[in-house]
Amino acid sequence: MPEVRGHIEGKHSDCQVLLYALSTCIWCRKTRQLLEDEDVTFDYVYVDRLDAEERKACRQQIRRFSDRTSFPTMIFDDTDCITGYKPDAIKERLAL
Repeated sequence: MPEVRGHIEGKHSDCQVLLYALSTCIWCRKTRQLLEDEDVTFDYVYVDRLDAEERKACRQQIRRFSDRTSFPTMIFDDTDCITGYKPDAIKERLAL
């Protein structure tokens, strides 16, 4: 079972990336794999593995950027986000 929270160190760290994901979601796994394959530095949180209070706080954080709480959600520099598995948009946002 994956850790609830973590940090992956990569060569690309031009911006702060936070990935909110579900541990059982294939699209979340694909998004994380994309970041790892592109050697991006990022933090992640598996929201479904948090306790109820922490899960609520994560959902509030996500709602600062999007009307919907959907996964995966990637937040960049605490200013904007991409929801869903969108490899082209992610690569463009990270200038990869």
